[in-house]
This record gives sequence, structure tokens and C-alpha cells, in this order.
Amino acid sequence: MSLVKLNEILDAADRGGYAVPAVNAYNADTVIAMLEAAREARSPIIVQAYDRLFDSDKEYGVLHNARAVAAITRELAADTDLPVALHVDHGTGTDTILRAIRWGYTSAMIDGSTLDFEGNVALTKQVVSMCNTAGGLPVEGELGHVGSARSGDEATGALTVPEEAAEFVRLTGVYALAVMVGSAHGRYKLPPKLNIGRIAEIKEAAGVPLVLHGGSGIPDDQIKLAIKAGIRKINYATDVISAYYEPFRGKAYDDPIWVMAPDNFVIEPIKSAKEFIIDRMNLCGCAGRA
Repeated sequence: MSLVKLNEILDAADRGGYAVPAVNAYNADTVIAMLEAAREARSPIIVQAYDRLFDSDKEYGVLHNARAVAAITRELAADTDLPVALHVDHGTGTDTILRAIRWGYTSAMIDGSTLDFEGNVALTKQVVSMCNTAGGLPVEGELGHVGSARSGDEATGALTVPEEAAEFVRLTGVYALAVMVGSAHGRYKLPPKLNIGRIAEIKEAAGVPLVLHGGSGIPDDQIKLAIKAGIRKINYATDVISAYYEPFRGKAYDDPIWVMAPDNFVIEPIKSAKEFIIDRMNLCGCAGRA
């Protein structure tokens, strides 16, 4: 199947009352782990590339960036009958979005959450217009800045206001909205506690699919409640990276793994990441929905 747009996946999730993991990809290994997980779980999947990868060619070369992730995802998705979306994560400006459109991404997030409301609206509206011109690509915006767990932002960040969310959606035309409801990016210092009531209020007011950033480390019971309240896309990065590295932990310097051919070296890391993603698909309720 060719790549699909984000709305094709999240519209079904909205009707079915489930969520879909959006997993950050960094190279062929991580894309393979996602698509193998989707194949085994018979699940839709959202493959996403962080904004940093759209500039990484400056340091690592043209083949080590979001363009390579797009090419690998497109090629492997064509060999399946599964719905696979290719998404920009935390796009910081129009240059990133233009590259994503050129390279075949099927949806994009523009993150203007550090701007004031008017500035966020203006930037997001501009990107929505660009994506509409490029074939109606769905856009995810963010209202209420989701910060870093390392700085304790999950506890101090201002929650998204339902009335402002409704106005933001009306003014910008975004398809989906990332919201601040108690989560943060990275490893949590303290167990996070999502404001489930606020999620439900935002969903009722805004009426669009809601996105939970910082899904890594959130207790399963809270994930289930968040989905019930209206979350339809849950972002995972830190936990997937950790799962990928897990088979290497504790290996001695003289372990034979360190002279193993690279194609064999990555088998266990890919399997470990795949199993984590399948676990999240089961938790989100999207397993068996493809």
C-alpha cells in the first residue's frame, strides 16, 4: 500500500475510540521495527521524523536525514497492505515543511507553541495554507507548550485552555491538535499525572483528534483514560530508543557482538524495539484495526 494521509488513520481512530502510536524514526532500523510491528499486530502506524533530521545532512551527509527516512518508509510501506502515514514531528518553520512536502511526507506538525497565541496562529495558518496547496496534507498544531521532563516542565507548564483550543482550531484550520495536559518529552523525574478531565474538555470544545506528546513513561492506566477522553495519537521516542539499546546493555568489551557484521548486529535491537511498539499498539487499542 502506498503511504496514506494522517486523517485516514486518525479519522478511523476517532470513530473507533482508540489511539495510534506515532513513533520517531531515525534510520532504517527504526523504520523496519515500526513496520514489522504494524505487520505482526495488524495495526496502522505513524512514522515520524523530528525536525532535527531535516537539517542533519549538514553534519552527516544527504543520506542521513529525513529524506532517507521518507524513502525507506515509502519503499517498505509499498510491500504491505497496512495504513502507514509519514509525519513531521515538531516542525519549527516553513523551511522544514517545504522539504517534507518535497520528500513525500503525508502530514506535518508545525510547533508554534513557544510563541504567543497570535504568533502561533499566524505560523500555523501559514503552514495549513501551504499543505492545502500541496494536496490537502493534514496539519497538526500545538497549543500549550509540551516541554522537557528533565526541566520538570510536566509539572509547571500551563495546561491548554479548552476555549483557546477551539478558537485556535477555528482560526488555523488544523486537522489535529497537540495539547499540554501534564506530559513532557524525555525521561520523567517523577511519575506524570495527566489531567484527564482537561483532555475531555478540550476534545469537546475543539472537536478534532487530540495528540499526546511525551508518551514514553506514562503509566498504562493513564494512557487508557487519556484515550477514552479523546487522545487519538500518542508520540513515542525515548522508550523506543531505550528498547533499541536494551540488548547491548551490560555487554563486556570482549563480547563477540562488537565484531559482528552490522546486518546481524542490529537484529536483536530491531526485535526489541518492535516488541515495545507492538505492546503500545495493544495498549492503544489499534492492534487488529488495519
